[in-house]
Amino acid sequence: MQLYWSSRSPYARKVMATAYECGVADQITCVRTLVSMAQPNIDFLSIHPMGKIPTLVLGDGQVIYDSSIICEYLDTLNPNSTLFPKNGVARWQALQRLAIGNAMLDNLVLWRNEYTRPQSQQSPETLTAFHLKIKSALHNLNKLCTTYNMIEIDIGHITIACALSYLQFRFAALDWHASYTELSKWHQLFKCRPAMQLTEHVDI
Repeated sequence: MQLYWSSRSPYARKVMATAYECGVADQITCVRTLVSMAQPNIDFLSIHPMGKIPTLVLGDGQVIYDSSIICEYLDTLNPNSTLFPKNGVARWQALQRLAIGNAMLDNLVLWRNEYTRPQSQQSPETLTAFHLKIKSALHNLNKLCTTYNMIEIDIGHITIACALSYLQFRFAALDWHASYTELSKWHQLFKCRPAMQLTEHVDI
């Protein structure tokens, strides 16, 4: 399998962290791919019609995109993997965590895009809104994370951890750890998992 990927993409990191947790990372070859909102990668559009990464191409040429769908596909490759619980309360809790983690990632990427525009073109109201939403998510997770453990992890935990790591990667000056101590403790422990250690962001 080929994964069109960037070491800077939190969505790509989510996929590779999932691959390591599922034990299938050795079946994937990462293909570094440059994409941006303002400058589409014209060649890549023939693989993903919207030019987005990560995109997974299977050995038979089938293309799978959207990071969460790729993660669910990878989970099916290992019959012992339970990152996507099949039913019951566990499934809905995992998907709920996945949803808040994805929403944080979407917000953070858009926030960074707005922040990196020329200052004269930035919207202070939009920047404030992005910041407020992230603070709200952090406040919510700071209460919920005390129920998480490091044994029965799911796709939601991975996504939240990737969102927090991306927040640190791109917005280190916010120093969120100081204000959300329970969440910080959980994140520090989760970052020690091999899947997270092997997929750290590199700004290249």
